[in-house]
Amino acid sequence: MQHSATSEPADANGNGNGAGHGHRAANAPLTSRAFWALTFGSIGVVYGDIGTSPLYALREAVLATGGSHGVVTQAAVFGVLSLIFWSLIIVVTLKYVVLLLRADNNGEGGTLALTALAFTAMGKRTPLVLGLGIVGASMFYGSTLITPALSVLSAVEGLNVATDAFEPYILPITVVILIALFSVQSHGTAHVSALFAPITTVWFLVIAVAGATEIAANPRVLMALNPYYGLNFLFTHGMVGLITLGAVFLVVTGSEALYNDLGHFGRKPIQTAWFILVLPALLLNYFGQGALVLAQPDAISNPFFLLFPDWALYPMVALATMATAIASQAVITGAYSITRQAMQLGLLPRMEVRHTSESQAGQIYMPRVNWLLLTGVLLLVFMFRSSSELASAYVLAVATTEWVAGILGFIVVWQLWRWKLYWVIAVMAPLMFVDTAFVLASTLKLVEGAWLPVLVGLMLIIVMLTWMRGTKFLAQKTRRIEIPFEPLMNSLEHKPPHLVPGTAVFLSADPEFAPTALLHNLKHNKVLHENNVILTIKNEDIPRVAPADRVQMEPVSDKFMRMTLHFGFVERPNVPKALAVARRKGWQFDIMSTSFFLSQRTVRPDARSGMPQWQDRLFVYLAHNADDASNYFQLPTDRVVTIGTQVTV
Repeated sequence: MQHSATSEPADANGNGNGAGHGHRAANAPLTSRAFWALTFGSIGVVYGDIGTSPLYALREAVLATGGSHGVVTQAAVFGVLSLIFWSLIIVVTLKYVVLLLRADNNGEGGTLALTALAFTAMGKRTPLVLGLGIVGASMFYGSTLITPALSVLSAVEGLNVATDAFEPYILPITVVILIALFSVQSHGTAHVSALFAPITTVWFLVIAVAGATEIAANPRVLMALNPYYGLNFLFTHGMVGLITLGAVFLVVTGSEALYNDLGHFGRKPIQTAWFILVLPALLLNYFGQGALVLAQPDAISNPFFLLFPDWALYPMVALATMATAIASQAVITGAYSITRQAMQLGLLPRMEVRHTSESQAGQIYMPRVNWLLLTGVLLLVFMFRSSSELASAYVLAVATTEWVAGILGFIVVWQLWRWKLYWVIAVMAPLMFVDTAFVLASTLKLVEGAWLPVLVGLMLIIVMLTWMRGTKFLAQKTRRIEIPFEPLMNSLEHKPPHLVPGTAVFLSADPEFAPTALLHNLKHNKVLHENNVILTIKNEDIPRVAPADRVQMEPVSDKFMRMTLHFGFVERPNVPKALAVARRKGWQFDIMSTSFFLSQRTVRPDARSGMPQWQDRLFVYLAHNADDASNYFQLPTDRVVTIGTQVTV
């Protein structure tokens, strides 16, 4: 599957580049040193989100059982701990770490990479798979809004454990930290991210020791490893059990990051980090908190920070704040990454992408996405004002994203890996059942705030569907008024206009039809260059295109040539660099004697467009605000000629 990108706003689908850190080739052999470096690095980037869940997850789950009324029973604590343990084993370990990390699209992971892989499995872009991809990506944005707000707020709330005097300052401190975090994004994360792994490793070691110390004092808490306690609590507590299950889902939020960052670190390093450090540390801390609550029921107010002695409280607040900032950084760069993929797959218009590192292609900054995220995050902080309230709003969007990943995984395992259907059902059905149970349990949180990220997700679904539908209508309308290229070329060969030296490159969505810019150049300037290239850019449903496959050239006459450039959905098209590849293949190309002709379409609403008026106006707004095509394709600004046209849609 592939689709075209052109210079016009409605036909060109923009792109960023990989978020976070430099990409690692999917099958590149690793030395032992490189392997452990990647493993260490993944601890900081991949596990920041799930690693900070102990700040609030057990507290919210136990409170959901009725602990907020001052009654914390052993059955509730054992039930919650059992559900936490088996959720980490089934959802994170089996589904993501063992299974989905193997479902890589040429080394890349994430919801949209999995969607593109499912396209390959089905042999075409089916509406079902595309719809699932759109829902998964949109809900990811909804959850991305909450992660920074919830994580940072829960860390700063640790100051309340020391003294109530900090209460009035919790919100202002949180806001300052969040504004600072988003403000430094434009400088890139290369230098800061060097500290991610050491800080997060210290974080996991410290919370593991704190939990183990409390378990040693009350080892009977380990009885909760028995799945009986979790299942018994669910089946004997009715609606309370379902509500508790929704709260327990907080422990697996962030597991999507395992898959999103697959291309940055590789499967083995991510798996190794999970098994040797992250999973043991999380389990020790959760069970340590459980042991503390069994011994001191009042500790349910903030069991994480109460695990530590008074002298360690302020250092832990500082460490937790750094850890949550790292967790937030991971989802911010993840938002850049998924936006870039959505643009390349034709789901969103072009947006500005800035590279913040000369050596790491994956280090990018997207101003519009950054400031929209900050606005949403601050809005959430002021609306909910506490981590407990935010936690209720968190789970549904994340649960939906992971549910979508499970369904897409089913398609890939069945259709692409060619497993026998009964094996696919045996392996995937239990995982999808657990995902569905979490989604159903999370819907109970709708009235408590989960509606907000879901609303954000629904708005993005509308935006994506509108962009796709409007682009389709515009392409159909343009096709009706375009002139086939072959007859025009033959006419120009027989009766050529005045020829001028140099090369003209005309960007076109469809090389079978004459580019609008070429027609206007002939009509108004009445000249033709000695050499003319009809250039089409194809966005492929694979992450990266090999240099050998980048350029296709087809000479059609003495004066005309068709050229196609291929780019993957994690690449930002760089036309001059690609043309240099064409030169190595024998094409005579001099950038200083080449002009790039772009057709800049101004889109106007049309009552007969085929879309409702509100959707028509939304599409026009999106098209008007798309990033400049010459900037997106990285064309030299002094070699670009833009010819404007108007079209209604």
